[in-house]
Amino acid sequence: MGGDAGLPVTVPAALEFARTRPDTHLVLVGLSDAINACLDAQRDVPRERIEVLHAAEVVTMDDSVEVALRRKKESSMRLAAQSVKDGRADACISAGNTGAWMAISRYVLKTLDGIDRPAIATSIPNQTGGATTMLDLGANVDCTAEHLLQFGIMGAALAQVTEQRERPSVGLLNIGEEVIKGNDVVKQAAELLRASPLNFYGNVEGDDIFKGTVDVIVCDGFVGNVVLKSVEGLAKMLGSMIREEFQRNAYTLLSGAIAKPVLNKFRQRVDNRRYNGAALLGLRGVVIKSHGSADAYAFGFALQRAHEAVASGLLARTTASIAQMTAARNDPATDGAGPIGESSL
Repeated sequence: MGGDAGLPVTVPAALEFARTRPDTHLVLVGLSDAINACLDAQRDVPRERIEVLHAAEVVTMDDSVEVALRRKKESSMRLAAQSVKDGRADACISAGNTGAWMAISRYVLKTLDGIDRPAIATSIPNQTGGATTMLDLGANVDCTAEHLLQFGIMGAALAQVTEQRERPSVGLLNIGEEVIKGNDVVKQAAELLRASPLNFYGNVEGDDIFKGTVDVIVCDGFVGNVVLKSVEGLAKMLGSMIREEFQRNAYTLLSGAIAKPVLNKFRQRVDNRRYNGAALLGLRGVVIKSHGSADAYAFGFALQRAHEAVASGLLARTTASIAQMTAARNDPATDGAGPIGESSL
């Protein structure tokens, strides 16, 4: 029910995903009359794999976390998260109110042992042809050094799944590479990460996100959200500039026709819709947050992220990683160190 467009985006995207993934069963949670009306308007609906779960209430973009949690106990968000807890679904996805979705998911599913706060993580394309996993992107504005360490653990597990890295490298976002740089929290976090079993690279700067210097970059939610919005704005600006130049300049149009394959590949790489679907890591269930402005094409990628997370055992990998990390830190024989590799993740 969430997002800027709501059902006209989420229902067609879900149906297209169901058609291309015959191994899936979808539970569409929300106002059943409205959902069924959208389904009736579509063609070739695989009804045998589509279930509508009625919700009496909907969390709006203007609702506070308190309203979403305490007053709307029969909301579509609440029922979607509950369906994962009850085993009715393997993952849940929403394009709605981010704060409410995070709070409801955390309240219903609870956090994993060893994790204090869930974090929002996503992949950002880099110049190596792969992507940099980055977290937190807005769930936690104020973080301790311990929280940043936990983000590193969860981010490494996610990168193993999404980027197929056996032992992902982890960097800490800072204002410089030097050890002496950063505020007290960042310096303390660097010490914890350096002493951990993670493959810690060290401090990284903003341009390292796009260089692909490391597989995972850790930061607090305030910084991460600013970076994410800046990346999205840059991608939109580049696309707009290219379109305007083609329309204005005949020579550019001719050159563009010759270079069309290259330009199309570039446009695909910087299309932020292809990277839609941020994982809410640290919960006892797979939870995905879609961008509110996502169209059907973008929302389809959020569904794909959820499918990949379930199929690859992301939750089990994260749980195992946290357990090994805790054991290594508590074992005096290892002095808190020791690599986290493929066997444990």
